[in-house]
Order: sequence, then C-alpha cells, then structure tokens
Amino acid sequence: MEVDVLEFKVPVENSKTLFVWDIQPSHTEDQVYVRLLGVFSSFGPLYLLKVSHSSAPNPPGFYALVKFYSAAQASKALRQTDGRTLFQNSPLKVRLSSKQAPHFLSHSSRPLSHACCLELANHCLGFNGWTSDIITLKELTNEEEEEEGGGGGGEENDEGGGRWRRLKFGCLLQLSFPHHGQTTRATAVVEDSFTCSGPDVLLQKRCRLQKMVREKALIQAFTKVLLILLGNGKVMVELKETSDEFLPEQTEGVLQVNEFSWSEFTADEEEAADEELDLTVS
Repeated sequence: MEVDVLEFKVPVENSKTLFVWDIQPSHTEDQVYVRLLGVFSSFGPLYLLKVSHSSAPNPPGFYALVKFYSAAQASKALRQTDGRTLFQNSPLKVRLSSKQAPHFLSHSSRPLSHACCLELANHCLGFNGWTSDIITLKELTNEEEEEEGGGGGGEENDEGGGRWRRLKFGCLLQLSFPHHGQTTRATAVVEDSFTCSGPDVLLQKRCRLQKMVREKALIQAFTKVLLILLGNGKVMVELKETSDEFLPEQTEGVLQVNEFSWSEFTADEEEAADEELDLTVS
C-alpha cells in the first residue's frame, strides 16, 4: 500500500514543487489562478500557488509555481497534467523543480504559519478531526523590568505623552485528535515593548499578544504531528514525541514555558522569494 507522510513545515523540496508554463493569455491572471487551483488542488492540499506574467523574450502568457505538501501528490499531478490542454486550446508544460535551494533552506524545517496549519489539518482531517484547548494563558510581565524598560529615564519616556511598557504572555495548549487517540501539548511565549499612551492602547496590546501567543502555541503543537496518508484514502496521526513532553501532574497549577526563536516569514515574504526563482527550462 502506498504511504505518504506530511509534516506541518514549509515544503522546500524540489520533489514537491511544480513549474507550469505555456499558459495562454486568453484568460486574465485571476482566471488562470482559479483554473489552476481547481486542477492542482484536486490532487492534494497546496502550500502555494503563484501565477505570474511571462517576461520577454518569452511569448505573452503566464507561468505558475505550485507547491504541494506531498511529493507523491506532486508526482501524480505532474503525470496527469503535463501535455494536457486542461482549460485552454494548447497543451501545458509541467515539470518538477530543478532549482538548487540555498544551503540554509535545503535543510530548513520552518514551521507552517497558523493559517497554513489550520488549512492543512482541516483538509486532511476535517473540521471535527482535531481540537485545541488552552490549559493556561498567563501574563508573565516582570514589573521590575517594566519600570526599567526603554533603555532610558522615565522623563525621556514620558516626553511623547506615554509610559514605556513591556508585556509578556505565556500559553500552554493541548492539541487532540479524538478519532486517532492522540494528544500533545506545547508552550509559547511572546512579548512586546511599546509606549503606552492610554488604557485603550494597553488593552489593544494585551488582546493582540494573547491572540499571538495562542497561535504560536498551536503552531508549536502541530510541529510534533505527522499525518500519514494511506493509499486507500485514510489518514493516520502520529506524534513526534520530544524530551520536553508534559505530563498531566507537571502542569497543574503552574505554567511551564520555553522561549522559542525561529525566523518568522509572512506569506508575502515567501512569495517574494519565489518570484526570484529562475524559471528557465532547457
């Protein structure tokens, strides 16, 4: 039986990336995007689909970059779309990427964004296939640090009409897969320093950081999850247990936190990096 394993991390492997070109200019860029999305998403969840105008000296039209989470699904899509007309009069050309990724990316294990984690989990498991519960969410602000924050005296911090504040929140979250009997926990800590000009600003910052720390904890929990896709269409869930896994008795009445530091890339930054890829095909 064919088996494929998906991880909740940004796909960088060539085996998961397809280039599509010879797309005719008979449709608009938005129309091309919708049609390609319909075609390639039928093979499996997509991390990225990007459509761009062909540049000179190539004929007018479009090319596209398609990134799958699964190498097997990318391979199947390649076999069934290359040389097919699909939504236009002439056949499309589809190839696996041959781009050499930089060394720091080739071994990258960057976690997915919060939105991508939700999208992948919902696509493979369904909306009722997993649950997340906040065990503890606490403000960890150190009052002494707060008074000393800003790197300067109080008078300087008050010149702009506000007080220098530092907020820090920690979250312990449990991620469960009830149909698979699997549960894991993760923690996250976020902080921010700012000039507080009023109670409304402080409230907005607190709400934003609470939302951010919940999302970070969920991302961290998903990094421990493996989705095993079976050839019969079923999905299994396994966990990559780590040495810092929490036991129930360890978390009662106390928040255990770890500082996580990883480079955060927005979707726009990821797409900008993809624009720089050399799409020339020999």
